[in-house]
Amino acid sequence: MSLQSTDPIADLLTRIRNAALVGKNEIRVPSSKIKKVVAEELAKANYIEAVNVESASPRDILIVTINKEGEAVRFNELTRMSKPGRRMYVGVEEIPRVKSGRGMVILSTSKGVMNGFEAKKQRLGGELLLKVW
Repeated sequence: MSLQSTDPIADLLTRIRNAALVGKNEIRVPSSKIKKVVAEELAKANYIEAVNVESASPRDILIVTINKEGEAVRFNELTRMSKPGRRMYVGVEEIPRVKSGRGMVILSTSKGVMNGFEAKKQRLGGELLLKVW
């Protein structure tokens, strides 16, 4: 049986949401570059606490700390926007505002993965990966 997911970003987001709902403080998932970058963007915006990579064989493990012991979860919604069956691409003028600027979107652009605010500053469009608020 293979543990490979067809959508690794959706799998990461689902694991974070489920862990937050049951009160877990951290999750461990198989690491990949895209998962690491997405988790680091969430940490940079203070939606999660920290991201670490632990060396293991045959694959590294990504450790995502959702919150410290006893703290409240910092997000209400964590949703995958572009899916393998329906990719969503936007230009710089079409980047959505989430909850009047209180939330954010994360995009995959030609200059790497970044949040919607940075993409607008650099005048870049790309694939909408997720939204969080």
